Amino acid sequence: MADAAVDNVPAKAGAGGKPPLFGLNILDNLSQMTMLRQVGLMVGLAASVAIGFAVVLWSQQPDYRPLIGSLAGMDTKQVMDTLAAADIAYNIEPNSGALLVKSEDLARARLKLAAAGVAPSDGSIGFEILDKDQGLGTSQFMEATRYRRGLEGELGRTIASLNNVKAARVHLAIPKSSVFVRDERKPSASVLVELYQGRSLEPGQVMAIVNLVAASVPELTKSQVTVVDQKGTLLSDQAENNELAMAGKQFDYSRRMESMLTQRVHNILQPVLGNDRYKAEVSADVDFSAVESTSEQFNPDQPALRSEQSVNEQRSSSLGPQGVPGALSNQPPGPATAPQTTGGAQAAAGMVQPGQPLLDANGQQIMDPATGQPMLAPYPADKRLQSTRNFELDRSISHTRQQQGRVNRLSVAVVVDDQVKINPANGETTRAPWSADEMARFTRLVQDAVGFDASRGDSVSVINVPFAADRGEVIAEIAFYSQPWFWDILKQVLGVVFILALVFGVLRPVLNNITGNGKQQAGSGIDGDVELGGMGGLDGELANDRVTLGGPQSILLPSPSEGYDAQLNAIKSLVAEDPGRVAQVVKEWINSDE
Repeated sequence: MADAAVDNVPAKAGAGGKPPLFGLNILDNLSQMTMLRQVGLMVGLAASVAIGFAVVLWSQQPDYRPLIGSLAGMDTKQVMDTLAAADIAYNIEPNSGALLVKSEDLARARLKLAAAGVAPSDGSIGFEILDKDQGLGTSQFMEATRYRRGLEGELGRTIASLNNVKAARVHLAIPKSSVFVRDERKPSASVLVELYQGRSLEPGQVMAIVNLVAASVPELTKSQVTVVDQKGTLLSDQAENNELAMAGKQFDYSRRMESMLTQRVHNILQPVLGNDRYKAEVSADVDFSAVESTSEQFNPDQPALRSEQSVNEQRSSSLGPQGVPGALSNQPPGPATAPQTTGGAQAAAGMVQPGQPLLDANGQQIMDPATGQPMLAPYPADKRLQSTRNFELDRSISHTRQQQGRVNRLSVAVVVDDQVKINPANGETTRAPWSADEMARFTRLVQDAVGFDASRGDSVSVINVPFAADRGEVIAEIAFYSQPWFWDILKQVLGVVFILALVFGVLRPVLNNITGNGKQQAGSGIDGDVELGGMGGLDGELANDRVTLGGPQSILLPSPSEGYDAQLNAIKSLVAEDPGRVAQVVKEWINSDE
């Protein structure tokens, strides 16, 4: 055992020396590396540290939001001065030219700019161009061109004041006036509107722009105005489609009427049933057809005399036949015959010529008792009676023009929830359906509210149905990753994770690699000392060598050839000088034996 102790003392004593400092060990290991490895190692460490600092700065950088999409057309100095006076930090995005401010300062920055009157300008020139002094030799063409340019700028500013229009340009083609009618040409105009992102113009707004331009230029008609957006879409063509525009107006009219009637139902039922205790919908069948009718009616039972014309003509003559004699007057008279009887005499008397005295049967003249004169035979007389009557039947003519937008039929549907009753004794809530009388009352209220007309075919349905318990509208919660605070925390967490990965994944292996060379050299020294201690019986140059144990004081151990007493005395001196080291050696022996 003593021999074993003597053999192992130099080995353990040499292994128990104090290691060099950490920094000195790294420097020693660096000095043992090649120049190329030293340069690569230093560059890698510097890059790692720089990346770490960049990640830390990125994670701590505040969130910037765009305040102004582009500074083009704006007074940049005024914007910068306003933000600097309000102590608002800002950045300018180099690619798009957007002005960025912190998210918490966004609202305050907008208020400051609005208060300062900062607004984008399109750079258009209006009638202020006429305020400039004109040269003495300015031609009439230049004056007309300046006026037209000013008018175009003013129209562009007016159109750009619309909500959905970001900027506008107007081009007017005004021909020169001519005294000849056949050479007269009408002016025309074209409008280019730049709309905001995600916005559009309704047909009514396009028609308003067309009317605005047409009314601003003399003799300019609406058909000669063209409106185009920045995407090249022709907008004025939509305004010219009167049928579609009319259909859209009719649809809007129907929806407004239904909304008005629904609001009436709501106003009449809300005080009675309460909020969210009923649902009402109204459907209106509106007739937009234009109908004109003319009717004419006759009543044959009531004739009326319209006009009457009556002619009564009677003519008599005291003269005999006159005029050109006819065939009878040219004939010779017939032979005379004497009457044979009295009747023949009377017949002869009946043949008395007009205007001759009348004779009785005895041949005596007949005397007129009134005048006492003889009565004469009457002259021939002409009589004509004519009557014309016009009757009118009873006739009525009516011209009817039906108004557009008439309601043909109304359909109203109302759903009423069960009534809620609260027991005053225990406060319990119970639900019970409405009675038939109460539902009838609700129906009459709805009918009166919407103007129910049975002859028109209107229908009103009011029913009682219990509402579902989960009928409330579910509002979708905003996802946590959409919250503003999430991205700030995520940036910081990513920065910390990256720093830890950089430290433990790059820096630590590099430092271990540097310091590992010294450990490997120390381990190789311990193994050599142990092997040297086990070579106590060897002869030659190694047997005569003296082993030096490092420590506060160098202790020279005798060589194995000097004898047992010299080795024992040296061991005693070692125990006296450093008993802790000897105890460590014994401990190592015990562990190795186990």
